[in-house]
Amino acid sequence: MNAAPDGSIIQRESPRADLLAFEIKDRITEPDITWMSSIADAAMKTVDRFDMLLIMSNYEGTDLGARFDGYASQVMVRSVAHIRKYVVVGAPSFARAMIKLSGTVMPVDTKTFDLADEAAAWAYLAEAGPVAKS
Repeated sequence: MNAAPDGSIIQRESPRADLLAFEIKDRITEPDITWMSSIADAAMKTVDRFDMLLIMSNYEGTDLGARFDGYASQVMVRSVAHIRKYVVVGAPSFARAMIKLSGTVMPVDTKTFDLADEAAAWAYLAEAGPVAKS
């Protein structure tokens, strides 16, 4: 596992190259969101499409600087064209509603799971299998 500079985000091991998995363990800082964004940015340069799994095991909010980080925002906007499945485990209710709404207006398949159902999220992505090459 790789950890972000301030430790609020770690990259979890993934069974395939086209699945990025991160765990949110604390309040997200600007250096940490930049770190996570750089990993997603690199993925967009090596694979056309990928899946992303976020596990919010202990989400404590987001620092103001992280919310408005220009690089992270750019990566997030560009990622819409690259992410096939966006799966979030343990999202707070407000975030869960936003994720479901975004799945109806963007070309990304979104799904949320309760924190206790992390294994089901991994199984859902395993069943989906690797992203087909375009």
